[in-house]
Amino acid sequence: MDASLNERLNQIPAKILTDEFLKGQGLGNEIGFWIFDYQPESELQVREYVTFLEDMLTKKHAHLKVAHINLLSALIDYLGDRGFLEKAISLQQAKGDDALLSALKGPLHMDKFVPYLNDRYNADKADLILMSGVGSVWPMIRAHNILNRLHSVLGHVPLVLFYPGFYDGQSMSLFGRIPSNNYYRAFKLVP
Repeated sequence: MDASLNERLNQIPAKILTDEFLKGQGLGNEIGFWIFDYQPESELQVREYVTFLEDMLTKKHAHLKVAHINLLSALIDYLGDRGFLEKAISLQQAKGDDALLSALKGPLHMDKFVPYLNDRYNADKADLILMSGVGSVWPMIRAHNILNRLHSVLGHVPLVLFYPGFYDGQSMSLFGRIPSNNYYRAFKLVP
């Protein structure tokens, strides 16, 4: 277990439960998107922590409407709801990853997927959104694409993205190896 990661994780509740955070105060009209980046090797530890955090918020802060969007679960549900899941699995097995990615470009366009997330998780009505599973859905869904589209849907709802890689305050690098080549306006949750 990574002690420095534990120290960073333990700072999250105090940060996200402040009125300033939940109301997006002090952001200078910026959107309230926050990124908690971590070493990809710590994925299982972070998953456990997100489950703990969601449970703690539900029990001790029941007045808050918290939506946890696990992108892998959401992707599976989305494809299943549209009758694409079995077809996607068969296509990947028969023709490989490139064929699957090409076939899913249309159905997974953010103009379709983000409204689905919003409806499924009542995201725009939440007080706080936790988002995980970024590494599990790459390259079908890319973090910067989903964040870029979400900001127009969520308004001032704060979102915390748990990101297996590095975020330097301007750009993301998934797994510490795959640069996004896109600037993204978000804040580091815990340095």
